[in-house]
Amino acid sequence: MGNIILTGDRPTGRLHVGHYVGSLRRRVELQNCSNVDKMYVMIADTQALTDNAQNPAKIRDNVLEVALDYLACGLDPQKVTFFVQSAVPELCELTMYYMNLVTVSRLQRNPTVKNEIKLRDFETSIPAGFLNYPISQAADITAFKADIIPVGEDQLPMIEQCREIVDKFNSIYGEVLVSPTAVLPKNSVCNRLPGIDGKAKMSKSLGNCIYLADEEDVLKQKVMSMFTDPTHLKVTDPGRVEGNTVFTYLDAFAVDAHFAEYCPEYKNLEEMKEHYRRGGLGDVKVKRFLLAVLEDVLRPIREKRQQLSKNLADVYDILRSGSETAERQAAATLAQVKKAMRIDYFSDAEFLQSQQQRYNK
Repeated sequence: MGNIILTGDRPTGRLHVGHYVGSLRRRVELQNCSNVDKMYVMIADTQALTDNAQNPAKIRDNVLEVALDYLACGLDPQKVTFFVQSAVPELCELTMYYMNLVTVSRLQRNPTVKNEIKLRDFETSIPAGFLNYPISQAADITAFKADIIPVGEDQLPMIEQCREIVDKFNSIYGEVLVSPTAVLPKNSVCNRLPGIDGKAKMSKSLGNCIYLADEEDVLKQKVMSMFTDPTHLKVTDPGRVEGNTVFTYLDAFAVDAHFAEYCPEYKNLEEMKEHYRRGGLGDVKVKRFLLAVLEDVLRPIREKRQQLSKNLADVYDILRSGSETAERQAAATLAQVKKAMRIDYFSDAEFLQSQQQRYNK
């Protein structure tokens, strides 16, 4: 086995364009690669409950929203196994075993965990489940022997910690688990798309997202309110491209064909940037071009999502079938783990025989 992919998202809301350029677009490409043997896409509801335990309805409702976004973006259930994390109980058991291989201080040093704790104001009262997030993620990855993990840059510390857990387990119990490799977006700009307000992180909680399901009028309102260069007060003023959210989005989404169709006075994005830098190009024109680009990308996703929503039973059938497939694979890995740890008491005939001999002496 080889080239097995695992990826997924927490169902805390609909997916946004940061998810799309950061991983969804890449996932669609990967599912069509001839050298990919298997691809699992997980809706991580168990992990989402670690900081939403008081509001389970939020998670329950958004499992469907995330599934619709996956399918609308082009992920194909004929090529991908979709599953719901809580429907695979073996993942919880693996997490428990891995917890014994990691110290609390190591979890607290994880940069991703530290950032998320600060974002959620958990400094004085960290839920134990939330602190164990990296261990849970390691269980998800190793359960499916996944060796390719498409992630954004902010998730690299999680993959690093997973590799540590794999190395520790294998060194103690033997070579059972597979060590994963992170795959970042091809376009470095897509590693961390900023929010429309210019803040470094696009976040549902900050309310600065463009969602894949946003209608055209909502999309227009969000694009036209985007942060640009605060010193670019007049059209004739020279403008800064670096740190300008509109141009960051164009870096992530625009291709030369978009200029030919929507802004033919420029051959490509570099020509537009150069004009903006020297002055004479207004923010409104650049935003209108970005709006056309985003609508070109998001319209087919939105339309397919609307079509899928007409028969939700089919969507749930995809999740149910995929979860059953995922559980069978996770159960096989768990059996290997328990055998390696010598806790497969009732299936180890040799162990039972040795115990009987010990008592017969």
